[in-house]
Amino acid sequence: MTPTTQIPETTHIPMTFRPRGGKTVIVMPDGSRGVVRREATIDNTMIKVIARGFRWQQILYDGTYTSIEDLAAAEKINPSYISRILRLAFLSPLVVQAILDGSHPAWLTMRDLLEPFPMDWRQQEQKFLAQFRAEPTVAMSKAA
Repeated sequence: MTPTTQIPETTHIPMTFRPRGGKTVIVMPDGSRGVVRREATIDNTMIKVIARGFRWQQILYDGTYTSIEDLAAAEKINPSYISRILRLAFLSPLVVQAILDGSHPAWLTMRDLLEPFPMDWRQQEQKFLAQFRAEPTVAMSKAA
């Protein structure tokens, strides 16, 4: 290396790349999207699973099937999966609308929706629509 040759500078920017609706989104450490677009970032996977929950809830309500087990047998799906999806029919309208129009936080995934959540709509909105959610690994590294 000669004295006139410069070493390129590098900058470390903490971010993660997460798949969302068939696209990859940059998620900053504070949970916000790295690149904000004017058009909505629609996650079709979450929309489909919510729609399935509403459909299954309607099928059970109108008496087409009398139990989750009957529905599971007809759909050829595990009853525990149907139970988790059925809960989505009881999501807050604000959470559902945010997912439909793509304004939900960048960190929110279908996996988050399938975890147990409170039935109270205000608590759901706090859990799913909070703009910042501390990652467990970040909180643990600060404590160490």
